[in-house]
Amino acid sequence: MANRAFVVAALTVPVLLLGTATAVAAPDTGRRLTIETVSNPRPALVSGGQVLVKVVAPGRTRVSANGHDVTSSFHPQPDGSLLGLVTGLRDGVNDLSARTSGHGPDQRANLRVTNHPSTGPVFSGAQQRPFYCETQAFGLPPAAQPFCSAPTQVSYQYRTTAGAFAPLADPATRPADLATATVNGRAVPYVVRVERGTIDRAVYEMAALYDGTPSPVAPDAGWNGKLVYTFGGGCNAGYHQGTSTGGVVNDLFLARGFAVASSSLNVLDTNCSPIISAEAAMMVKEHFVETYGPVAHTIGWGGSGGAIQQYDIAENYPGIVDGIIPGVSFPDPLSTGGPVSDCRLLERYFAGPGASFTAAQKQAVAGFASYDTCVSWDKTFASRATATGSCNAAIPVPARWDPVTNPRGVKCNSNEQLVNQLGRDPRTGFVRSPLDTTGVQYGLAALKSGTITAAQFVDLNATIGGLDYTGTPVAQRIAADPKALQTVYAEDIVNSGSQGLRETPIIDQRTDLDLAGFGNDIHTTEWSYVMRQRLLRANGTAANQVIIENHLTAGEVAAASVYELDAMDRWLTAIDADSSHRSRQQKVLANRPADLGDGCYLSAASRITEKLTYPASGQCGAQYPVAANTRMVAGESLSLDVLKCRLKPVNFRDYPVTFTAAERKRLSETFPGGVCDYSRPGVGRHAPIGTWLSYGDERTGTTPPTKLR
Repeated sequence: MANRAFVVAALTVPVLLLGTATAVAAPDTGRRLTIETVSNPRPALVSGGQVLVKVVAPGRTRVSANGHDVTSSFHPQPDGSLLGLVTGLRDGVNDLSARTSGHGPDQRANLRVTNHPSTGPVFSGAQQRPFYCETQAFGLPPAAQPFCSAPTQVSYQYRTTAGAFAPLADPATRPADLATATVNGRAVPYVVRVERGTIDRAVYEMAALYDGTPSPVAPDAGWNGKLVYTFGGGCNAGYHQGTSTGGVVNDLFLARGFAVASSSLNVLDTNCSPIISAEAAMMVKEHFVETYGPVAHTIGWGGSGGAIQQYDIAENYPGIVDGIIPGVSFPDPLSTGGPVSDCRLLERYFAGPGASFTAAQKQAVAGFASYDTCVSWDKTFASRATATGSCNAAIPVPARWDPVTNPRGVKCNSNEQLVNQLGRDPRTGFVRSPLDTTGVQYGLAALKSGTITAAQFVDLNATIGGLDYTGTPVAQRIAADPKALQTVYAEDIVNSGSQGLRETPIIDQRTDLDLAGFGNDIHTTEWSYVMRQRLLRANGTAANQVIIENHLTAGEVAAASVYELDAMDRWLTAIDADSSHRSRQQKVLANRPADLGDGCYLSAASRITEKLTYPASGQCGAQYPVAANTRMVAGESLSLDVLKCRLKPVNFRDYPVTFTAAERKRLSETFPGGVCDYSRPGVGRHAPIGTWLSYGDERTGTTPPTKLR
């Protein structure tokens, strides 16, 4: 479903018209007068001083905003409704009304709209400060803190017959090497309008085929009426604007008539908060609709951290994206924290006390198809848990945290982006952390399989240590903050798959990188099945999630992308057309295309459909084996949502080996409170409190989470 608007129906009242202009809808005396916001279906979350409004009326209609007549902005639509861009909204509450006359009893419908500044925030709570501007990376003028605002710029490109994009000074010109695109079966000049500006302190971009100046009430013939929203990867602390978006000038989308939008706060390496990303996407999408008109449906696209944003936004802020195509996915930022920190600790251990472990033993303890994946996690992402080890170059060195010279400086810990949810530990000044290793038995499956000895198992667990709040290795295990644990489950920051995702079409695009010629990639395949397991547990079915695997070859990647985009578009189009009384979830399941199902590419020209399972099986399983990770080796189940385990006493009868007396003593001392009991839910886990949580806006700052209407 595209935009789920908040609709206010008519009140039948006597109305005195004052001789002002009236918009005329197709007469239908059987219709009730309604007024609704279109560019943002939630009228309390409008931003930027304007909003696209739809009025369904039985006849002649007058529309006003804050007592001022705005009827001239409204234009009849093919379905008989009226559509108008209402501008000049003041910050805060605005009252819109529509009145009819001349067809039966006069009617009136009222709608209250709350407008927020285009700089945000709308629902994500207090914004990070300092915040370093990077508008010049996009060709925009320099900007100033804290809002980093810059004027909007429009430029044009065209696709050449050689298959490249080139700048175009005048969009009315037709270069000799201009290619054509096909939109709704019609060939159109492949000229692209690209708009860049700033929204929610981010730089946004949007691109669409050019067919004259876009209008929100008269859509371009070069646009198919649908939007792809792209998300970028990574995960980092923020405090800067970013130098890239998810990318919008993309032939895959534009050649088929899709419009594309994104922003620099939709790149998780700039902003490791799915909540802030949701807000930015909502605001950018609103601006897009106010520029181009209503969107039939929005498809999410992007890999790694881009997949995290899609899964989490669809789960907690449903309706921003209607269907998602997450690539090389993870379920959320915090679920990956355990294996990432484990790999840092294992690397330290194997370089010291565990130097005698063989390559096969290291791999068995880590669980990945190759131990090099653990090496890569340590080199590329473990620094994100430190105080300053991953600071972006945009953050001046003197501004960064130092325990002595600058204790209030910028902390480049990825959890900084979640401060409005998790809060700060008053003892340390760092964001409360849900990370925990207490009771975790590293290498347990390797011990049970006989790959490591009892002595190695005991030494590994006794010596591995942990990380302190600055990310520094210490002798003690890691203990989660209890308040952080309560929050991450209540607010669905650890993605449960139980809310918006249950009614979202998902095509999980799994390019196999486990052993893709180099064996050290962090994007391991088990994470697709982790999300599937959560969906199954929460909803009793995961039929709305399709997993398609492909090799890392240009031909297979291209073939998979084309197929998955087309399949998702057909899936959403069928849902849009489903006028039955079935629930949204039922419509999603009933309208999945018949040719769309789990499967894999055997080559660029050969895709097979078969049920994918964990552990892997069948033809796809032979081509794409799926391994595990550190926490699964330690005994955690496939759902991987236990941040802090409940404990049970050490029972030596649980082990298939015989420990010496000294080993028993050492293991008992290592786990004085007991070892993880993964048969029970994690500490703090309970059902989420709901979707569309607000943590405050530009007026209130950070507030306890409240459910938005």
